[in-house]
Amino acid sequence: MRYLPLTEADRKDMLATIGVATVDALFRDVPAPVYLKDPVDLPPHAGEMAVERRLRAMAGRNHAAGDGPFFLGAGAYRHHVPASVDHLIQRGEFLTAYTPYQPEMAQGTLQYLYEFQTQVAMLSGMEVANASMYDGASAAAEAVLMANRVTRRRRAVLSGNLHPHYVETIETHAHFLGFEVVRAPWAPDGREDLVSLIDADTSCVVAQTPGFFGDILDLSALSEAAHASGALLVAVTTEAMAWGLIRSPGGMGADIVAAEGQSIGNGLNFGGPYVGLFATREKFIRQMPGRLAGETVDAEGKRGWVLTLNTREQHIRRDKATSNICTNSGLCALAFTIHLSLLGEEGLVKLAQLNHARAVQTAEALEAIGLRVLSDSFFNEFTVALPKPAAGVVEALAARGILAGVPVSRLIPGEKAMENLLLVAATELATDEDIAALAQGLKEVLA
Repeated sequence: MRYLPLTEADRKDMLATIGVATVDALFRDVPAPVYLKDPVDLPPHAGEMAVERRLRAMAGRNHAAGDGPFFLGAGAYRHHVPASVDHLIQRGEFLTAYTPYQPEMAQGTLQYLYEFQTQVAMLSGMEVANASMYDGASAAAEAVLMANRVTRRRRAVLSGNLHPHYVETIETHAHFLGFEVVRAPWAPDGREDLVSLIDADTSCVVAQTPGFFGDILDLSALSEAAHASGALLVAVTTEAMAWGLIRSPGGMGADIVAAEGQSIGNGLNFGGPYVGLFATREKFIRQMPGRLAGETVDAEGKRGWVLTLNTREQHIRRDKATSNICTNSGLCALAFTIHLSLLGEEGLVKLAQLNHARAVQTAEALEAIGLRVLSDSFFNEFTVALPKPAAGVVEALAARGILAGVPVSRLIPGEKAMENLLLVAATELATDEDIAALAQGLKEVLA
């Protein structure tokens, strides 16, 4: 009972206050088939050295991203992160810092969040950005909720070029919060008619560029059509590095930008944590979710920073809150800020150009062996049509130490038209030898 200080009488009192007879009654909403009735089947406890050996053996089975040719993307990208980024974010004042509620104790944290917001606003072409979100998918869902509040409408139109994980996240919010989602068919060729889906009840149109299948899309006409109907344009990006080369969402008329910032400053990290980017027009700032660091002056007139315009449920009445997002990806946002500061504007442009050049080189190498690239224009990722199911091809190449890409069927299962499609991403880390190995491997496996 060392760690269970409550008595049986304490438990009964709490259950009586809640209004249930037993602890099991608290879980009555859990469907019976998924309710765990027996203990989890885990191995017995072991000593520290034995556990370390076991974990090292398990880790040895992994094929790390840097172990060979790597062409995976689909929303998470392998880029070079300078060692100085990890060194700086592991300083104690950053690594162990808590929520900056007391500005007199948290000027360093508040300042870098302010700088992060400035960077995101400039990159996205928007007027204001928040201090980050959990990830790109949750940022996209929050963008739809925000559009619903701004327009007082409850119908969202989703592009067929939107990442499937983002679609699922938005649809989950719609299911539980009660708004309508209209989803256009998947568009591997990048061609779709979203304008015809916009009506007087539409709160927003959600479109991605570069799209899930790789195409770079001009959202200007879609923005005009949305605004003509009183709706907003939500622009999504899963590869923030692309903003170093392509036109910004704000420059195409977006009202809200939701993006994944992992590719700047943050490694793949087994899928997280990542950093969601969120930006909007200044006139919508009161409806923006999450934290916002603002600039001010102290009692002596010196420049300083504070959390401002707080519309989160931790700060105001819950029924007035714009979001229940209670935190931000602060350390990942700091990594983003440090990496981007090291690159500078010219460095980001050069790095983006190198990404595009490597992707073009890869696409040409695959076309040279007879494969068809579906994407007409792309940044560092494109879709290839194979003569057989892509999942099996990827597994065969993985056995050779080549991570050839992401089968579209993995993210869009059950769609016959997607089975032979392969997403290939080539960043600045793809070498000439890697590209040659990919082309030769595909040629042999498809022969």
